[in-house]
Amino acid sequence: MSTGTYLLGVAAALIAVLAVIELLRRRRLRERHAVWWFVAAMAALVVGIFPSTLTWAAEVLGVEVPSNLVFFVSIVILFLVSLQHAGELTDLEDRTRTLAEEVALQQVRLERLESASRADGAASDSPD
Repeated sequence: MSTGTYLLGVAAALIAVLAVIELLRRRRLRERHAVWWFVAAMAALVVGIFPSTLTWAAEVLGVEVPSNLVFFVSIVILFLVSLQHAGELTDLEDRTRTLAEEVALQQVRLERLESASRADGAASDSPD
């Protein structure tokens, strides 16, 4: 591996780690969403600093081409992030539906109170 490639890999991994930390610091990314991104960035940093780690892991797992292992791990991490977001989306859809039902019930209650108030006002305005 050339020095330029080595430095590019380390720099990209450092940028990824710093980006996740900065997004967390600015509260643009919540901790539960940052876990998988931080794991991926740290793994990239370790592999960037110690490229022989990737070769060793590929040999241990029986993967012939180490870059295939990188792609596989990346796909798994993206799958886990997608699965986490799908679960949270389901929860948010349930909460939205519940809130919409509560708002509809409150609207019906308000309309009934307003019509009852108008009926009482009309009854008190009419001469006996």
